[in-house]
Amino acid sequence: MITIEQTSNLVNVAVLGEFTIADFKTFEEQSLYKLKTPGTVNLLFDLRAMISYTVDVAWEEIKFFSREHNHDFSKIAVVTDDQWITWQAWLSRIFIDADIQVFTEYEKARAWVQS
Repeated sequence: MITIEQTSNLVNVAVLGEFTIADFKTFEEQSLYKLKTPGTVNLLFDLRAMISYTVDVAWEEIKFFSREHNHDFSKIAVVTDDQWITWQAWLSRIFIDADIQVFTEYEKARAWVQS
């Protein structure tokens, strides 16, 4: 399950439990809508409550960010304590033309991504 909040230049996503393909499609729709507005778009992913994700989500994420929208986002903040997710976020820097930072504290991530 995900929750999504949008502000003027931010798509704020929180994942709760398992991140499914239906959740990713919801994120994708919201992001594509936001990308139609003028200005830069930043992303904030709060993954602290994520338990797991499905393989199809991983594939859709690769397609969405590295192939289709690798230049569309300015900043991406990821909030997690999980070392595997942290490693994945750092690896994503190779494919995505955005400033990607990993945080353990939500408020610090939000402040950074909105600055």
